[in-house]
Amino acid sequence: MRVMFGVLAGLAVVASSAQAAPSQPESVMIATIDAEQARTLKLLETMVNQNSGSRNSDGVRKVRDIVIPEFAALGFAARWIPMEQTGRAGHLVLTHKGRKDAKKLLLIGHLDTVFEPDSPFQRFVLEGDKAKGPGVGDDKGGIAVIVAALRAMQAAGTLKGANIEVFLTGDEEEAGHPVKVARADLVAAAKAAHVALDFEGLSREDGKDMGSIARRSSQSWTLTVDAESGHSSGVWSERAGDGAIYAAARMVTALRDELPEPYLTLNVGLIAGGAEAEVGDDNAHVSASGKTNIIAGKAVARGDLRTLSPEQNAAAMRKMEAIVARKFPGVTSARIEFSEGYPPMAPTDGNKALLARLNAVNATLGLPQMQPLDPMKRGAGDISFVAAHIDGLVGLGPHSTGDHSPAEMVDVPSLWTQAKRAALLMSRLAAEKALASR
Repeated sequence: MRVMFGVLAGLAVVASSAQAAPSQPESVMIATIDAEQARTLKLLETMVNQNSGSRNSDGVRKVRDIVIPEFAALGFAARWIPMEQTGRAGHLVLTHKGRKDAKKLLLIGHLDTVFEPDSPFQRFVLEGDKAKGPGVGDDKGGIAVIVAALRAMQAAGTLKGANIEVFLTGDEEEAGHPVKVARADLVAAAKAAHVALDFEGLSREDGKDMGSIARRSSQSWTLTVDAESGHSSGVWSERAGDGAIYAAARMVTALRDELPEPYLTLNVGLIAGGAEAEVGDDNAHVSASGKTNIIAGKAVARGDLRTLSPEQNAAAMRKMEAIVARKFPGVTSARIEFSEGYPPMAPTDGNKALLARLNAVNATLGLPQMQPLDPMKRGAGDISFVAAHIDGLVGLGPHSTGDHSPAEMVDVPSLWTQAKRAALLMSRLAAEKALASR
């Protein structure tokens, strides 16, 4: 896998680094984004000041109501997909119809944040070239970039013929269940489009902007071990065995020793064992009870598996199942179960080609070429659900730090840079004819 990513990384920056002057419409887009900086920042402030934690359905709908007029003014039709059946508010889909033969672009972002109404972190604060606030980068900053880029396209006349669908989920930070239902509409949108552009945050390394063409999966697993119990004086005997805790520890150790390979990680986040043990209904707690003189009859553990491709993910699950199926002294049953999780977004040739297109835009803007980000440095996200169906890029939102914490802060100038990149890239892609209907 490392060889595969290394080859693609080397090919992903083939676009010329020589600056090409922007076309007249591109110059208009650049000037519009600069002229509307105050407007864009005010929109971001308004969104940030409305709490929209994933479980705050009313707050997510209020951000929806802030966003819809911005897109309606640009000729987008709004559709709300309720998701109460998954325990979440819903998704906002905004559609602009252009030429029938033009490529259809799918823009992905999200309305929700990790900060629920009881969080003390609730307000937008501007501090020079930095702005703090819940979701200021992830992902209300991404929505602000989308709006700024589309307004620039309208001013330049490149939006008129563009086929664009903006899909803003209401539960990216904590997906509703079942996940298959929660993401079915996003997958359907991807199958009808030609390119996916994800507006979560821009990654930087050593001060340099990076391109993201891959994301690893995120899949939870639960291990349950049952064993013979009894008085501790009989432990290690052929009759009683070792108990569930020893067995679970050996299984977890075997996972650590035998699974490692490039781009694969496996974390054990929770573990408990005793005479009795169980996982809480929220899957975030484990509990156990017993005594020191009782051989542990049960053990449970939970963790996550992250991989770079569907093939790597499937192979890892098979290996984990085989390890758990081995014979361990005193074990009467053992099983490992996997959640739906977030699938991987592999670094495909199509994604690499899109980064080359973005680097052509960088050349026009006089910006450095963007190298591919190591997927080990990026978590899972909504675009992963559509990666098997469509070419895509990640990280078209602004650069931020401290995401998911009260220190979340966005680099304000990166809003303008990312909006310019997005406007030019989308205009160029939207001007192309679709080679085949989806």
